[in-house]
Amino acid sequence: MHGRLQDLASGDDTITSISLGRTGEPDTAAQPCLVVLAISDDLNAPSSRHLLGGIDEVRFGRGPRSATRVTAGATRVLELRIPDPWMSSDHGRLLRGPVGWVLDDPRSKNGAVVNAQVTRQTIVGDGALIELGHSFLLFCEQPIEHGATDDLVDGEIDVPAPALKTFVGPLATGFAALDRLARTPVSIVLLGETGTGKEVLARALHALSGRPGAFIAVNCGALPAALIEAELFGHRRGAFTGAVGDRVGLIRSAEGGTLFLDEIGELPPASQAAFLRVLQEREVVPVGDDRPVKVDVRLCAATHRDLAELVERGAFREDLFGRISGFTLGLPPLAQRRADFGLLLRALLAGIPGASAIRFAPPALRALLAHAWPLNIRALEKTLLTAVTLEGVIQPSHLVELMRRPPAPDEPEAPTPVSPSPRPIAARDANDEALRERLIGLLTVHRGNVVAVSRVIGTRRTQIYRWARRLGIELDGFRK
Repeated sequence: MHGRLQDLASGDDTITSISLGRTGEPDTAAQPCLVVLAISDDLNAPSSRHLLGGIDEVRFGRGPRSATRVTAGATRVLELRIPDPWMSSDHGRLLRGPVGWVLDDPRSKNGAVVNAQVTRQTIVGDGALIELGHSFLLFCEQPIEHGATDDLVDGEIDVPAPALKTFVGPLATGFAALDRLARTPVSIVLLGETGTGKEVLARALHALSGRPGAFIAVNCGALPAALIEAELFGHRRGAFTGAVGDRVGLIRSAEGGTLFLDEIGELPPASQAAFLRVLQEREVVPVGDDRPVKVDVRLCAATHRDLAELVERGAFREDLFGRISGFTLGLPPLAQRRADFGLLLRALLAGIPGASAIRFAPPALRALLAHAWPLNIRALEKTLLTAVTLEGVIQPSHLVELMRRPPAPDEPEAPTPVSPSPRPIAARDANDEALRERLIGLLTVHRGNVVAVSRVIGTRRTQIYRWARRLGIELDGFRK
C-alpha cells in the first residue's frame, strides 16, 4: 500500500498516520467495468464484477453462471452467462467503440432496458443501469484496486469480514489498509454521511483486532450536555445530584476492547480536553474522584463533519484531532456505491428473518437501484424490512413513500450517461441528438461500414456522410 507514515507522538504511545487521499488512492487509473448486480427473481444469486479494460466485446446469454474470455480474430471477447430463465440464449452484446460503448440487442425476445428505457441499441455511459431479462447490470468506469481480478464473484472476494466486501476500487484499497491496521493500536477515524455503515465497519474492526474486551458504542451527539463527562469517565457516589452509586463509565466499560465514539465532532470543548488526557495518559479520572484509573482501549471515532474545518474554526482541539487521526477512511454515500448494491442487498436481507424467499418484480428492483438514497444504507434496510412483511412478489406500489416519490430539488437525479465527443460541435436539438446516438450505435456495430449503416436506415450512403459531418462524427475512428 502506498502511503506516508508519520509519527504523531513520541515514546511508547506512537500513533501512525497513513495518507491515502479521500478513501485511498488505487494503483491504476479508472477503467470500464460491468457489474452483475442482482436477479429480481433470485436475490440470493451472487453479484460479480468484470473488468473491461482489455475487452472489445461482451456477449450475454442465459446459462450456468460463467465468464469466459476468448479472442475471435482481433476481437477480445468476454462471454457472460447468467442463470436467468427470462434471458435469451443470445441476449445481445456490448461493443467498445471509438466514442464509448454501445449495447446492441437485435435478436433477443424482449430486448434490453437501459436506464428504464426499452431499446434494441443504445450508447451506454458511466452509471448506466442495464436490464437483460430479469437481471440487472451496472456499467461503470472507476479506479481499480491493485492486483484486482478480471472476473470477481461475490463469494470469491477475499476479505476477513463481510463488512469489508466491495466492488468499488478505492474503497477496497481503504478496507485492505483497515484490515492491516486492525491488530495495531492505531486510532481510526471513519468519515461519512449518516447511514453509510460507520458503526458496522467499526464492529468489524473490533472483531478483527482480536482484543478480548467489549465493543462500546457512544453517540456523542446524544449524550446529555451536563452529564457527558460522567457518562464517559464514570463517577463516584454523591459526585452530583442523582449519583446514587459508583459507575465505571463508558470508557472503562471498553477496557481491553474498542471504544467507538460516533459523531465525535459534537463533543463540547471541555469534554474534548478531558478526553485528550485519556489518550495521552491512558487513564481516566471519574467525576467526584481525584485518583486516575488506568485504561486500555482501542479508539475508533466517526463523524459526518469536517474535523479539519472545525479545527480551523476553533470548534475542535487541534491536539485532540492529531491524537485521534491515526488513520482516516471515508465511506461514500450509497448513491456512489451502486456497484455494491447487490452485495449490500444480500447482506441486509441475510439479517432479516423471513427474507430468504423475497422476490422483487423487475420494476420494483429498478426503483431500488435508481433511487438516490439520501439516507443511505440505513434507509435501504428500513425499506427492505417493510417489504419482507408483505406477501407475494414485491411491486413498486409496495415500497415506502420515500422510495416511490420523485427526487426533491435538493436530491441528485440518477446520472445520465453522456457519450464523449471526438471534437467540439455546435449545439443540437433533441432530434439531432437522437440521430447522432443512432448513427454512433450503428457505426460501432458495423465497424464503420457506411454502406451497411445506410441499408439499415434506408438511405443513401452520401446522406450518412453528410449527417456525420454535421453531427461531428469522425467515421475513421469506427473502422478497424
